Amino acid sequence: MPPRLIIPHPVTITPAMRAARNGHGAAVLLLTGLPAAGKSTAAQALDALLFSQGHHASVLDGDNLRTGLNADLGFSPADRMENLRRAAEAARLLYQAGQIVIVAMIAPLAAHRAQFAERLGQDYLEVWCSAPLASCEARDPKGLYARARAGQLADFTGISAPYEQPLAPALVLDTHTLSPARCAERLRVLLVERGVLPEREVGHAPLPIA
Repeated sequence: MPPRLIIPHPVTITPAMRAARNGHGAAVLLLTGLPAAGKSTAAQALDALLFSQGHHASVLDGDNLRTGLNADLGFSPADRMENLRRAAEAARLLYQAGQIVIVAMIAPLAAHRAQFAERLGQDYLEVWCSAPLASCEARDPKGLYARARAGQLADFTGISAPYEQPLAPALVLDTHTLSPARCAERLRVLLVERGVLPEREVGHAPLPIA
């Protein structure tokens, strides 16, 4: 087959224009960690906090992506890589639209997380949700650890598949001891430190976060 001629269309609205309109910059935070480490809970808490302050944010949750965009993928090494590739591309589109994108996915291997870094550059922030295996297994809200221990789930991260600890994350988030509200605040401070959010928030009442 002849090669397809693909020429990306130039953008009309620049990142600087979007930042000026939104009052903040764009970034992608990847919350990575073991199953049941609290990634989705922290992501939703940060989303609620940013919403209460009038900021533009979106959450891409691993399980939610697998019910739609990635519903055709399994958990083989190749499918996991493709799962993360699609998530990185979706995050990039939202990032280009000026959003703060919060991605909650296991992303167990350094190679998985490298896809985000490669596609997003300096505005990619890797956050390790650091909860010990025993704590995650004790939570086990979906009963997946129990099934993995019983041999009913193959390639389950932490039990029958590896999780590679991030070596140089932008933030280590102790989801084992911190409340969702404290996690959200730590993430907000990270965004301020990286120049994504302004130093002070004005004009919006905060939402209560448990």
